[in-house]
Amino acid sequence: MARDQSSYRMTMLLATIFTHLLGVSITLLVLFWLLNFREGFAFTSDVKFKIFNLHPLLMILGFIIFSGEAIIIYKAIPATRRVLKLTHLIFHLIALGTGILGVYVVFKFHNELDIPHMYTLHSWIGLSTICLFGLQLLLGFVTFLFPGAESATRARLAPWHVLFGLVIFAMAIVTAETGITEKFVFLKLKQGQEALVVNFIGLLILLFGIFVGLVVALPLRRK
Repeated sequence: MARDQSSYRMTMLLATIFTHLLGVSITLLVLFWLLNFREGFAFTSDVKFKIFNLHPLLMILGFIIFSGEAIIIYKAIPATRRVLKLTHLIFHLIALGTGILGVYVVFKFHNELDIPHMYTLHSWIGLSTICLFGLQLLLGFVTFLFPGAESATRARLAPWHVLFGLVIFAMAIVTAETGITEKFVFLKLKQGQEALVVNFIGLLILLFGIFVGLVVALPLRRK
């Protein structure tokens, strides 16, 4: 029994560490892509695509990475329940803030180049994801933090909170993948270093989503 528990804890530790490493790898690769191939990023610029470049930066590094880390926080660090709840909330607030800002900059980019809004599947799924994410965050806050529901109610709602959180996170992954594919097509990438970088970003995001789900699926065992 002790050996099984030790093996389980090692599996959980390795899965969590690998998820963190995926997040770091995605961050570095996205920065490498935008700085080396796409002229960087800026809120205001005569080079309008610098404004657009903030969109993948904020949505991937902010929204997806921080929301993924928030989801696995209960398995990632040994801390009191209160500290874990607050960290979970803070990471989700960062994710929501960067997500809203990411939507704003892409609308700003479209306005400055007179491009129509919300005409792709990527944009439909993405805006739906942001709205559902905000609703999930609000309901989770009033249920589990302030003012907080009764313990029996919290216990009944917790599995649904986890389930809908994972569904919304999966929607964020789908949004990122469709956005990357869309960008790949718009740039007419076929072969070359940039094409490889963009494809690897998409692959790593998919793996990140899978391992976040895996870490959540592994039951939490304490001594």
